[in-house]
Amino acid sequence: MSPLVTATELHALLAAAHPPKVLDVRWRLDRPDGRSDFEAGHIPGAVYVDLDTELAAPGAPAEGRHPLPSPGRLQAAARRWGLRDGDAVVVYDDLKNMSSARAWWLLRDAGVADVRVLDGAYEAWVQAGLPIKTGAAHPVPGDITLGSGGCATVPMDAAAEVAVRGILLDARAGERYRGDVEPIDPRAGHIPGAVSAPTTGNVDDDGTFLSPAALRARFTALGVTDGKPVAAYCGSGVTASHEILALAVAGFDAALYPGSWSQWSNHPDRPVATGA
Repeated sequence: MSPLVTATELHALLAAAHPPKVLDVRWRLDRPDGRSDFEAGHIPGAVYVDLDTELAAPGAPAEGRHPLPSPGRLQAAARRWGLRDGDAVVVYDDLKNMSSARAWWLLRDAGVADVRVLDGAYEAWVQAGLPIKTGAAHPVPGDITLGSGGCATVPMDAAAEVAVRGILLDARAGERYRGDVEPIDPRAGHIPGAVSAPTTGNVDDDGTFLSPAALRARFTALGVTDGKPVAAYCGSGVTASHEILALAVAGFDAALYPGSWSQWSNHPDRPVATGA
């Protein structure tokens, strides 16, 4: 089953006897609290998810800006969203799924079998002329039981090894990879051996993912092949999930380096490379 669902497909699913739970993960670096945007308009039945507090744990700089939440922390949040065991879930945002992919990755890691991403994000729903609801959401609490370990991760040391014996993809913008600019983290550049693969290259201008064939061609050109270890990182482990989603669409499995550049750059003993 594809990890993506179109707006028209989701609209039909929401009319079924057992509709999926829909999670709205609006978040961006310049406006991390997307609740006001959610209340101004969202997919009917959707529940707002706060990425900073529900899809991440507090952490020291040496851990990175968005450490993975504990299973208990994520489970408590998922129950607030109304999730129950056996529920299918669809996630979306208004940023070409750069932030909602984090929820997709976490819920799969936690053992939720059916998690999909709305292809084209919220804009696809709007452009399709489908119903929109305003105001806050008040879901009935759920009782879902979550675990962890369903998806592959690599710690800092292993990420460096993947860069040597496999393919380590850097999902950040090219100028941050090269070290031309660094607006957030303490050092500019990238992990030595990592390959630049900005997430913006995974989608069209309208935010829909490239076809599986086009994505496979993209990643193959970057050195990804079946049987070779692949991992992805970004600034703090959020948009790297988008890279892993695109790799999944292309038919590749990849691990996540959760600490990403925000962790690596906070360790002065870690080497940094710059340039193309």
